[in-house]
Amino acid sequence: MPTIISHPAVPLALAFGLGRKAVSERLMHAGVVASIVPDLDVLAFPLGIAYEDVLGHRGFTHSLVFAACVALAAACAFRALDTTFARAFWFVLAATASHGLLDSLTNGGLGVAFFWPFSAERYFAPVQMIQVSPIGRGFFSVYGMEVLVSELMWVWAPCTLLAGLLYAVRRKR
Repeated sequence: MPTIISHPAVPLALAFGLGRKAVSERLMHAGVVASIVPDLDVLAFPLGIAYEDVLGHRGFTHSLVFAACVALAAACAFRALDTTFARAFWFVLAATASHGLLDSLTNGGLGVAFFWPFSAERYFAPVQMIQVSPIGRGFFSVYGMEVLVSELMWVWAPCTLLAGLLYAVRRKR
């Protein structure tokens, strides 16, 4: 998985690129939180739930159905997010679903259960260019620094380009 530091890159890029008229500050914050929420499944480890279990890491919380449920919850709170129902839904859906997509681009783990509850099978993207982040103590190590460099190149740089492109299109209009 990319680190908790890099999952917010997608909603931040979208928020910057689309601008405050489209993405309120509160909606941006909700998107950042939504991009991290799928990794709450690591709380399963101390409960003795195995990584490969559907309740384990990269299981149901990384699915598109889970992303849609988080998005629906955000959409129901659209007034508190200073936006519309539809904008809250689509922005938070993109933020939450991006988590699984980024995880599928890593070179470790067991894949992502995108299609749970219809299938517990786990998938990787056709290419896995992001170094998988160590879970736990290994983060503050030489390998942890390699992971951050990988994320700069494969997550933050493309998201910065996306933000710039969206910004340029918005300014041109």
